[in-house]
Amino acid sequence: MKKTLNKLVGLTFNTKSIFLTIILSGTLSISAFAQDKIIDAFKQSYSLEKTENFKGAIESLKAVYQSDSYELNLRLGWLTYLAGQVQESIDYYSKAVSLEPYAIEPKLGLALPLSVQGKWDEIEEIYQKILQIDPNNSLVNYRLGLIYYNRGNFDKADPYLEKVVNLYPFDYDGLILLAWNKLNLQKSREAKVLFQKVLMNNPDDASALEGLKLIK
Repeated sequence: MKKTLNKLVGLTFNTKSIFLTIILSGTLSISAFAQDKIIDAFKQSYSLEKTENFKGAIESLKAVYQSDSYELNLRLGWLTYLAGQVQESIDYYSKAVSLEPYAIEPKLGLALPLSVQGKWDEIEEIYQKILQIDPNNSLVNYRLGLIYYNRGNFDKADPYLEKVVNLYPFDYDGLILLAWNKLNLQKSREAKVLFQKVLMNNPDDASALEGLKLIK
């Protein structure tokens, strides 16, 4: 009797194991199939983007959209921006930011549609958040410096632009903007040195030559 019972228990256990294996295999197959569809949708979106068929690229990703997918929200943020769908772009990028709070790329992306709307105060906040994560981010330091420069807030622009030039001492964009910022701060000696460095980078540069004339 005990042997029969043991056989039945063993049979039941083996049957459950088989069923569990079948279920898991089926789940993995469905998951792999779904992932393949997403990868194909991304591939199609890249091809359509190259032909500037942004709406088609968007639709290819919407067909497999998952609200909790960072990658889909990030990609859709970019494509809707290209398509001129500004608010949709903001929504997708904002979702990507919420999914990956420490990621820099969705924050940089979010600044794009916000710039179309002229929301520079919001962009400034985004850039400051990025610098909390990555203080030496040269792109963000440059853009913040440019924002303050365009506002005529040269004192505030200066440390950001100096950081860019310290990180990239022979970069044209950083040098020329810092040179003009120094000139506006009436720091002519520093401005002159910077304008001369610009000319070493780009001889006969019109902006640098104009700046040097103002100093003389």
